[in-house]
Amino acid sequence: MKAVLQRVKKSQVAVEEKVISRIDQGYNILLGVAEEDSEKNADILAEKIVNLRVMSDEQNKMNRSILDSKGSILIVSQFTLMADLTSGRRPSYIKAAGAEKARKLYEYFVGKLKSLGIEDVQTGKFGEYMDVEIVNDGPVTIILDTEEL
Repeated sequence: MKAVLQRVKKSQVAVEEKVISRIDQGYNILLGVAEEDSEKNADILAEKIVNLRVMSDEQNKMNRSILDSKGSILIVSQFTLMADLTSGRRPSYIKAAGAEKARKLYEYFVGKLKSLGIEDVQTGKFGEYMDVEIVNDGPVTIILDTEEL
């Protein structure tokens, strides 16, 4: 699994010009699922994300987790994170999980974040064309790959 985590002041997702989810302070996470991924990958990624100390403390230092700050998380599925660019100019998505498997692990990941104590977890709409608005805070952007965790 791959995730692009951005610390945000606010973020929202719209489908067909209708806002379907919105958060204030927290993380916007773009999530890609590979064909070989499993619930174990989702568990590892979720644990890492909820415990990352990248939220600001009273001295404006990145010293608090999303749990400490009681922030929200907005998760957007993004199969293009699995792009293979090793040859040619057109990305290959052969490493991305098929829709059924990707949806299952995406939903599992959302549930895992909730079970780890994130009270406000919002989502995009799986498989739909979405407009994602992100107001970066910092900016702080971190790329996580379960192959490297």
